[in-house]
Amino acid sequence: MKNDNHNLTKSPVIENIPFACSDELAAVEFFEKQRWGSTPACVKCGSVSVYKMKDSKTGERSKRYLWRCHDCKEQYTVRIGTVYEETRIPLRHWCYAYWRAATSKKGVAALEIKRTCQISYKSALFLMNRIRFAMAPDADSPKLSGIVEADETYIGGKPRPGDNKEHKVGRGTSKTPVFAVVQRGGEIRSRVIADVTSRTLKSALREAAHPDSRIMTDEYVAYKGLHSEFAGGHDRIRHHLKQYVRGDVYTNTVESSFALMKRGLHGIYHSVSREYLHRYLWQFDFIWNHRFENDGERTIAAVKTAEGKRMMYRQSDAERSVN
Repeated sequence: MKNDNHNLTKSPVIENIPFACSDELAAVEFFEKQRWGSTPACVKCGSVSVYKMKDSKTGERSKRYLWRCHDCKEQYTVRIGTVYEETRIPLRHWCYAYWRAATSKKGVAALEIKRTCQISYKSALFLMNRIRFAMAPDADSPKLSGIVEADETYIGGKPRPGDNKEHKVGRGTSKTPVFAVVQRGGEIRSRVIADVTSRTLKSALREAAHPDSRIMTDEYVAYKGLHSEFAGGHDRIRHHLKQYVRGDVYTNTVESSFALMKRGLHGIYHSVSREYLHRYLWQFDFIWNHRFENDGERTIAAVKTAEGKRMMYRQSDAERSVN
């Protein structure tokens, strides 16, 4: 739900999260609260008949912050079944990384996580890659509807002076093409594509937009013929005539998302390879899709994406198909 004052809304989460970023027990309890609320449940069988395991001598929680289920007798922690399962990185560092990833409009660099948390750069990359993976949209996410804008852009560095190579701009460039579809007032879907042919662009648009949608694009010839595929029709804005708005026909929304994406890629990350670009797109999409929430709500939403997802060292077939 849109909140016009979301940037000014105070959040108890933001007030309390700095302590969770500095104390391991507080971090564990923060993740437990976001995952289970006031009713802890067994991650193995789903039973709510569970209890915290404590040290018999001190009465404090076990060093591994274990829970045990009365029904299935299994032991588990809040890490099980999440992107941070089987990692030895303390949860307080995960808490800080989630906080920064969810509240930094243009992203946060792994080097900054490294310096702040005093961990290795490899560990910081490990954290951020899994957080971005968790932020990826679910496979069963509903298609975009209503007025839907579509456009493509190109991600890559600027030409190096003196390399004696021809550097084309726009269509025909050797940079990585990225296609985005935005529902006005709604969500965005961005993806890396192989090329900008009509077949590729139309296929990506069909996957993201509902057949009842009204499609808005520029005059690129590859988009021709869409009016017969979408019940709402297909309107085109003529940029080559310096026309950028014609009534309610424009692609300024999707182009503004590209501007935010590029400010993050150029200003924060500087250089992202094609192989891993899709993960960064997931993060930018997540921030856009939760733009009407305050920082606390967005942080909680990010933490909740961790459940039910695992990212292994070997890239999964599902992720490879997105790339």
